[in-house]
Amino acid sequence: MHIVITGGAGFLGVRLARTLLASGNLSVAGRAAVPVSRITLVDRAAPPADLVDDPRIRAVVGDLNALLAEGVTVNRVVNPLDSLIFHLAAAVSGECEADFDLGMRSNLQATASLLAHCRTLASTPTVVFASSLAVFGNSPEQPLPGVIDDRTLPTPQSSYGIQKFIGEQLVADYGRKGFIGARNVRLMTVSVRPGKPNGAASSFLSGMIREPLAGLRASCPVAPDTPVALSSPGRTIAGLIRAAEASDGDWGARTAINLPALATTPHDMAQALRRVAGADVAGLIDWLPDPAISRLVTSWPATVDAARARALGLLPDPDFDGIVTAFLRENPLTKSRLHA
Repeated sequence: MHIVITGGAGFLGVRLARTLLASGNLSVAGRAAVPVSRITLVDRAAPPADLVDDPRIRAVVGDLNALLAEGVTVNRVVNPLDSLIFHLAAAVSGECEADFDLGMRSNLQATASLLAHCRTLASTPTVVFASSLAVFGNSPEQPLPGVIDDRTLPTPQSSYGIQKFIGEQLVADYGRKGFIGARNVRLMTVSVRPGKPNGAASSFLSGMIREPLAGLRASCPVAPDTPVALSSPGRTIAGLIRAAEASDGDWGARTAINLPALATTPHDMAQALRRVAGADVAGLIDWLPDPAISRLVTSWPATVDAARARALGLLPDPDFDGIVTAFLRENPLTKSRLHA
């Protein structure tokens, strides 16, 4: 089986690739499991060297739009042997608000170009599109219901949310026409992400845990009691893979499914950090309001009924303490600093 991961050098792309390589075999769209023979990672940055050392990994470094515009050389990215594409590449929420053209180019045009190329293939690849909870947005004119479910009307309140929702519709229509196997998956905010902060408005929901565990101060730009919907990295990857595996009958409608979410608040996250790592670590969080970030974050829903995902066997994280504990287990450098 040949697999493509756009955004393959990013945190989720790398973790997804490692998970697929470790499993060795994968079933796609309900068919019998077959060996994972090649994974192509497409990104503007190079993936980690140890990942590239695996003979099953091929890295294609460059801008996705530019690569897809190369005509005859486009098979460097997607070729007729590829049977599964995870489309994770995207500019994130804060970046899209700051630079409208970047979001349109990276999120909308790149998705349209990728789907158009899939249409030219002799095969019919399954495309797992990573959408976002940001397709839902609260506004005075059209308030969100208290609980979001798979049939709730998306009402994005950001350029990023709009671009992701348009992407969902494109994927669904290409699936309706039989050009691809369509799998739209709405990701929750992923916490705790390792590495450096990114341009997402929700980046602080990792930073307020990650930085204190490394002995650094971190700020939370929203009110402590702000409700948020989170998912651990492990549960997020499990959702993406399950979307690829599900048969058409099990998947159901081509519309997007919401992945399960843990409903919590920054205050409760800080208390979990205190319980797991101690008061000194939790004391490194500064509560510094940022109206621009707060406006975006508070427009997103915090309570999600993920019935379709639940029917596929996917469940939310039971608590945030376990997420912090897992992050420490998976990041020994952070743990060593904690106990230094």
